[in-house]
Amino acid sequence: MTAHARPRTLIATAIAVLSTGCLPASWGAAALLHPFRRPITVARPADAQDVAFESDGLRLKGWWFRGTAPRRRTLVYLHGSADNRASGIFIAERFLARGFDVLAYDSRAHGESEGAACTYGYYEKGDLRRAIDLIGVQPVVVLGVSLGAAVALQAAADDPRIAAVVAVSTFSDLRTVARERAPVIATRGDIEAAFKLAEEQAHFKVDDVSPLVAARRIHVPVLLVHGDTDRETLPDHSRRVFAALTADKRLLLVPGAGHNDVLRPEVWTEIDAWLDRTSIARGQ
Repeated sequence: MTAHARPRTLIATAIAVLSTGCLPASWGAAALLHPFRRPITVARPADAQDVAFESDGLRLKGWWFRGTAPRRRTLVYLHGSADNRASGIFIAERFLARGFDVLAYDSRAHGESEGAACTYGYYEKGDLRRAIDLIGVQPVVVLGVSLGAAVALQAAADDPRIAAVVAVSTFSDLRTVARERAPVIATRGDIEAAFKLAEEQAHFKVDDVSPLVAARRIHVPVLLVHGDTDRETLPDHSRRVFAALTADKRLLLVPGAGHNDVLRPEVWTEIDAWLDRTSIARGQ
């Protein structure tokens, strides 16, 4: 799913904690809200510049890749949970070659950005708005992976500057994906108690985190990509989002792909072709 293997996603970690059946809800809430913070271990690429912006009092950091094409377009890359902007380097390089400028930034509570709590789009969609403010150009394409895909879809429902979305391995809503990952020995009460505490601690509403609901208000082209053997986030999540979309849409199910290996060479060919059919990709 990203340029390197990631540790277990934090929703899965939260459910694993709950699965013992004897730990307090605080353990599940903490695992849900506080993702593994993968450090930046690579140097800033030579063709990028360091950038930072403020959102909700938090300072978020990223890289801004600038191309040289006379009519450049703009893409924002959003990484998955427990990841950081470094996974966007290879994506930035390939889109630079296609005439795009690319912004890749660390989501709140990830990488070098501030913040302790991940809310899966509840606040992160506002962070994306601030990121688009930072680069000061529009329209933009947003390419998100897993958590990033869910954020991109939620933001696209409200921000008219987003002209197209590529959503890779999205979930349809937070409550459903967490319940699906729960082992049989974790009761519904265990999970709900953890969610309730997480809501209180991070000041958000679990049921408001829903790319599915947002999809009904998206009026720009959306390409959904999902591995058909994904066991972390079942492909039915993308199917439900696809069914709810009312504008230009495509669902690409990748045979034999799971959650972390869906962006294969043949998939990039499909993404490129799809973007070439949109006005934003042609620089219009």
